Amino acid sequence: MSKKSKPSATDRKRELFTQGATLPILKNEMRNFHSFSQLVLSAGGLKPTPLVKHSKSTHFEIEILDAQTRKQICIVDKVSPTSTIRDVKHKFHKACGPFLKDYVNIQSIAASSIVTLYFTDLGQQVFLAEYTGPLLIYLIFYMRLTYIYDAKESSRRLRHPVVHLACFCHCLHYVRHLLETVFVHKLSGEHTPLKNLIKGCAFYWGFTSWIAYYINHPQYTPPSFGNRQVTVSALNFLICEAGNHFINVVLAHPNHTGNNACFPSPTYNPFTWLFMLVSCPNYTYEIGSWISFTVMTQTLPVGIFTLLMSIQMSLWAQKKHKVYLKKFDSYVYRKSAVIPFIL
Repeated sequence: MSKKSKPSATDRKRELFTQGATLPILKNEMRNFHSFSQLVLSAGGLKPTPLVKHSKSTHFEIEILDAQTRKQICIVDKVSPTSTIRDVKHKFHKACGPFLKDYVNIQSIAASSIVTLYFTDLGQQVFLAEYTGPLLIYLIFYMRLTYIYDAKESSRRLRHPVVHLACFCHCLHYVRHLLETVFVHKLSGEHTPLKNLIKGCAFYWGFTSWIAYYINHPQYTPPSFGNRQVTVSALNFLICEAGNHFINVVLAHPNHTGNNACFPSPTYNPFTWLFMLVSCPNYTYEIGSWISFTVMTQTLPVGIFTLLMSIQMSLWAQKKHKVYLKKFDSYVYRKSAVIPFIL
């Protein structure tokens, strides 16, 4: 048997040095593994890294109310803080605040995330102002106030009967318009800008002042053909006023089928038979009223006003006539817009 050799002192030192060097490394590795295992146990199962979600920008909800009844019309949602009143109008599809400028930011008027705006429509107010003014203005000139006409000349000259008849017809015309605006007409939902109110009032009020000044003047000259001219034109005026009223009633109410999406048809009332010839008989009767008033008074201001009104109403009638032609298939045989067989 061979005899093992004993390790030398140098080999024993080298072995002890190697063992002493590996022990700290093993201890460090055990400590790190223990810490990692405690971290995994405390955190639970490994989860995937969540996706970073971008925060949504703040949006406002705008409540639109009726200014008179305080009833809610609608709520315009998803309005950004940088949106303007013009943007809200486009969302609402109607104008919703003539007293707020279009460039005002929503954020500057918002007290919370819900913004309340009051919607007011100037549609009916425009017509009431346009028709009330001429009614009152004409009566002021009819009274021949001293600061308008000379007092001595007014007392010396008696009024011709046509002056009184003209006042009656003029007042009747605008009283009818006022009553129909309140009780008959169904105005569209579109908003009427404030500038249209100013232009309409300036036109009607200005022409009424001019017309009333001449007709009620102490030196007013009666019509050339006397009472016959006055009587015929006055009767024609009353017929046109009645026809205009009955046409507006038909346009404001549905027909017998309960469907007002079809073109208005004439009824048993003879004044509505004009529907068989023209698209807009209400404009036809209106033009007829002012032509009759012009013949009855025989004054230049009334003639100019009648000419301008006839041109404007003819344009409106032609525009509506084109809409009817596109909308209704059975409308081909109605070829006139406002004047039978002519226009």
